[in-house]
Amino acid sequence: MDTFLGFDAVMLARMQFGFTVAFHFIFPAVSIGLASFLAVLNGLFLWTKDEAYLRLFKYWLKIFAITFAMGVVSGITMSYQFGTNWSVFSDIAGPVIGPLMAYEVLTAFFLEAGFLGIMIFGRDKVGPGLHMFACLMVAVGTAISATWILSVNSWMQTPQGFAVAENGQFVPEDWWAIIFNPSFPYRLAHTLTAAYLTTAFIVGGVGAWHLLRGQHENPGVRTMFSMAMWMAAIVAPVQIFLGDAHGLNTLEHQPAKVMAMEGHFESHPDGAPLYLFGIPDQEAQELKYAVGIPKLSSLILKHHLDAPLDGLDTIPRDEQPPVAVVFWSFRVMVGIGFAMLGIGIWSLWARFRKRLFEAPWLHRAALVMGPSGLVAVIAGWITTEVGRQPYVVYGALRTAEAHSPLGASAVGASLIAFVVIYFVIFGAGVAYILKLMHHAPALGERGVRVEPGPIRTAGVTPQNQMRESGHDIAPETP
Repeated sequence: MDTFLGFDAVMLARMQFGFTVAFHFIFPAVSIGLASFLAVLNGLFLWTKDEAYLRLFKYWLKIFAITFAMGVVSGITMSYQFGTNWSVFSDIAGPVIGPLMAYEVLTAFFLEAGFLGIMIFGRDKVGPGLHMFACLMVAVGTAISATWILSVNSWMQTPQGFAVAENGQFVPEDWWAIIFNPSFPYRLAHTLTAAYLTTAFIVGGVGAWHLLRGQHENPGVRTMFSMAMWMAAIVAPVQIFLGDAHGLNTLEHQPAKVMAMEGHFESHPDGAPLYLFGIPDQEAQELKYAVGIPKLSSLILKHHLDAPLDGLDTIPRDEQPPVAVVFWSFRVMVGIGFAMLGIGIWSLWARFRKRLFEAPWLHRAALVMGPSGLVAVIAGWITTEVGRQPYVVYGALRTAEAHSPLGASAVGASLIAFVVIYFVIFGAGVAYILKLMHHAPALGERGVRVEPGPIRTAGVTPQNQMRESGHDIAPETP
């Protein structure tokens, strides 16, 4: 077999797609949440005229613009792999997934692109009403984009509404069944909520950083940290509930994935334990050094202590997903979810004691948890995608049968190129974002810089013209 560094072409193609998707996923996860956060900040400023909301809007707008751009670029390179590394999959499943991805471009991407410039550059060029509408449209566009992409992914997880043509292609029979497939509502709710939580903890982490640096009286810092902690306290328990519902749906439609998540190599007719720790040995079909709570898995998944649960001993070995990867990625995701819940509860206690901004240990914990949402969404994605193996379209098309007829050396060389280029280019982008976050939002915060140009809105004041040219009316405060 043709190999490159010990890996065949299929595994290398999977590694390349996994690497590029993991890089791409973190940017939409942040931009979805930031778009909504910016719309809320702009609305609060228009409602209250509180300067703190305006300075936060301008502060996070710069970060959103960079994040959005990197998400678009990484998404383009990722999509090309459908034709280069997965041409058989594209040929067979294209009649179903092609239109859905086109709808994402025609609706969400065009909506975002149409209003993004007004949102970023148009505050002083259009009226406040139109600018607010643009902010809302960008926020709605990011959510619609996620909706179409998650519909595609969910159909690959729980396919329905299609038939197999004589040439082997999957052809649509019922678009409603394809779009609203069994796992789609759960995956959409779980993923969107994860994006909002991810953004909340990034915002909270930045706020905690500046509070630890002595910015206790900065209204922008106080506002961003308070809003982030409210989001953590309210949304984290909702996310745990949605995750449980998603898990029950997965048990119904992809039982082998749940068996791998739980580490259940053996069936349990009288109640299955919830394993907290263990080392999966797929060759021996056992979970070594297992530490678990008796019958708790049956209680969670079947709502009864003695409910029977099947194990991987009921699944042929060539149908089993890689258990070790799924087992540990699931625990990383769940562990971070409960840590987020803990931060939310802690913040409520500090708020009740009126010490939300004078609680250094809470601030340290929030700072450490700042990037936790990014880790959680990647861990959740790995759980979902690796748990689907050995299929690319669950139960209908195997991954090994979906790749392009390429040599391992060709795929391996492109993988190395992707790794080097991604870390250089996106590493520079992330470094610049961190540089922007290092500075606290200040009075007279500049938005995205624009060159002086013609003003097309009546009644524009000289002060607004000064803001456009990058000059501040009020002096910045530390």
